[in-house]
Amino acid sequence: MSRIAPRLVSVWVGGEDLGAYADAAPTSHLKVFLPPKGQGELLLPTYTDEGQVWEHDDALRPVVRTYTPRRYDAASGTVEIQFVLHGAGPASEWAERASVGDQLAIGGPGGRFELDQAAVSWWIAADESAIPALGTLLEALPAGANARVHVEVADADDEIVLPTKAKAAISWHYRRPNAYGAALLDVAGTDGIDPNARVWVACEAAAMRAIRRRFIAERPFQPSLMVTRGYWRVGEENHPDHDYGDD
Repeated sequence: MSRIAPRLVSVWVGGEDLGAYADAAPTSHLKVFLPPKGQGELLLPTYTDEGQVWEHDDALRPVVRTYTPRRYDAASGTVEIQFVLHGAGPASEWAERASVGDQLAIGGPGGRFELDQAAVSWWIAADESAIPALGTLLEALPAGANARVHVEVADADDEIVLPTKAKAAISWHYRRPNAYGAALLDVAGTDGIDPNARVWVACEAAAMRAIRRRFIAERPFQPSLMVTRGYWRVGEENHPDHDYGDD
């Protein structure tokens, strides 16, 4: 484990058959399987033609969470996963103390996002939970693209360098107390945006929906040009990874 920022750490995962991550699309996801709290050994289901078979005590089932494959290193055959440290929580606690030899399993990559290489204008918004995915998107944008990027974080300690070949104007917004996504919602209503821009938003689920409504109802904006993701929700321990806000 290495620390990128006070609340963001990098863990490199090794193992067999990780080559699929070399071609993972930007903002894709993977499943992380972790030992339950107090257990050093990771037990996994057996996969058969009929589905999963769990042969152990239910208390030993792995903790499953969804993260972004940040990058694949072909030389070492390893995958980088970045974890946001948010205090209590099985994945956050595991990542904060992770060391060489610790066990986890990953499955993926998955996701339905396809990068439009011909798009020349982007409007992007994210909170700290989506910084790893945001990093993959910015690195994938071509040199001819222009991107207005807004990132809501707790404070200046969360700011990191986000490399990109595109012409990107990156603005960092510090969160008002318990107002998750409010800064992103505000700027979504005031920022000048090319009506043909591609929009990518990933943050707290309720805030994402409010931003999506603002774009569609007030701007107005074509939903087909938007990708919106609820990465987490206030009050939920493990938000589903397929929340696109298009319900």
